[in-house]
Amino acid sequence: MALLLKQKILESVAYLQTMGLGVPPSVAVIMGSGMGRFAEAIRDPVILNTVDIPHYPRSTVPSHHGRWFIGKLENTPLIGVQGRIHYYEGYTLEQVTYPVHLLASLGITTLIITTASGALNPSYQAGDLMIITDQMNCAFGNPLIGRPENLMGPRFPDMYQCYDPELIQIALAAGRHLQIPLQQGVFCWMAGPAYETAAEVKMLQKLGGDAVSMSTVPEVIAARQRHLRVLGLSLITNPGTGISKKKLTHEEVTDTAHRAADRLASLLTEICRQLL
Repeated sequence: MALLLKQKILESVAYLQTMGLGVPPSVAVIMGSGMGRFAEAIRDPVILNTVDIPHYPRSTVPSHHGRWFIGKLENTPLIGVQGRIHYYEGYTLEQVTYPVHLLASLGITTLIITTASGALNPSYQAGDLMIITDQMNCAFGNPLIGRPENLMGPRFPDMYQCYDPELIQIALAAGRHLQIPLQQGVFCWMAGPAYETAAEVKMLQKLGGDAVSMSTVPEVIAARQRHLRVLGLSLITNPGTGISKKKLTHEEVTDTAHRAADRLASLLTEICRQLL
């Protein structure tokens, strides 16, 4: 019989406890496409390959290396997750959100999620950083669907202010301190892996979306089920289809993310400093 999610998580936690990692941090950062260089800012990390963690799904996307960096950013202990799992890789949403449940079970209370996204808001430029204020599930899948005995929290978690207002204010203050302009907007999730059509971009604009990507929303749903405080930061890598006539490529997304890596690392470092 297939193991329940709870049993899988227990076995993953047991493995990590054998690594002698000490008291787990309370903050974790999930790094989006092209943002893995942020891990370089984590001091004296213990590096774990996620393929060694029982039941942890293997990332198949270029630039998502599948590693955890456990160390400090400035004086803030944290876990940096390099390499996320996507629905379009053929995984179930339970597998997509497995890292979030594992982090929560280790004692994480604050989750910072970064993601690369396309602009729906025509005033956004490639390279902009956007604080996510709310989200829309436009892929219509939900990681909490399943039998009651497999749930890791409440069946019907409240999604009001799913992105923590206090953390948003901390991020805005960090941006002002560093003189990094920050957009604020609503984030949309589409399943991918094809980029959106021009008609889909228009639809999402009419619904009130500001940016769109192929990740993040399932993880935030799981995080709120586990009562984690969530901050979302999205790097705008390109204008959505139809806003620009240029064809989109994954290389463009990762190249833009790499160019913004230092700016994003500085912002995350200041945010973590203010979390102390």
